[in-house]
Amino acid sequence: MSDETRWRVIVVGGHTRSIGKTQLVCDVIGAFAGAGWIAGKITQYGHGVCAQNGEDCDCAPDEHVCAIEWEKSSDSGTDSARFLAAGAKRSFWLRTKQGFLAEGLPLLREALREALREALRESCAAGGEAPPIIIESNSLLQFLKPSLYFAVVDPGKEDFKDSARAALDRADAIVLRGEFSDAERAEPPWMRLPAKLLREKPSVVQREGEGLPEVLQVLVGRVLEGAGSVRV
Repeated sequence: MSDETRWRVIVVGGHTRSIGKTQLVCDVIGAFAGAGWIAGKITQYGHGVCAQNGEDCDCAPDEHVCAIEWEKSSDSGTDSARFLAAGAKRSFWLRTKQGFLAEGLPLLREALREALREALRESCAAGGEAPPIIIESNSLLQFLKPSLYFAVVDPGKEDFKDSARAALDRADAIVLRGEFSDAERAEPPWMRLPAKLLREKPSVVQREGEGLPEVLQVLVGRVLEGAGSVRV
């Protein structure tokens, strides 16, 4: 298998933590449970935290910069386990130190090669199609243009990651975890974003616990029906 493999890649990001990004990944997987998803989460840790295990560590800034592992159980309590529970065929967790995602990408590529080899063995078709990928991450957009990018926004939370702000204009749809008032839509009070983004980008309100909105189902369905176009 060469590095010329073209993938169908959906990326889910958001402006801060605990706004339902992982749940949206699970919602997409569950809505298309037969697609054979490879799902994953990318976490970048700040100073003093080791990428090998996500715990405090005295390693130097350029040591233990990245690690990846396949999730083995659907009930381990991790976000990658939730992806398996939702119906993903395989699920991984890529961890890097802040600013070292580029160093983690070779690990991701090799993991995807492994997953594709397994998928082809199971299908007994050497020319088979690569399974779709869905990844929870903002920073991955620095390195590829996905087939779809969904940005999750909670109007009630003011914290806004710089990476999310920079990427929001690339979103194919904005998923709101609450309603904006008309005044907030005209001039978002805390996001410091061009108001036209909320006017021009497709946006849907989906509170956690609700099913995948039809607009998102249509967008994902189109990707799954099409050919892969993304080099990872």
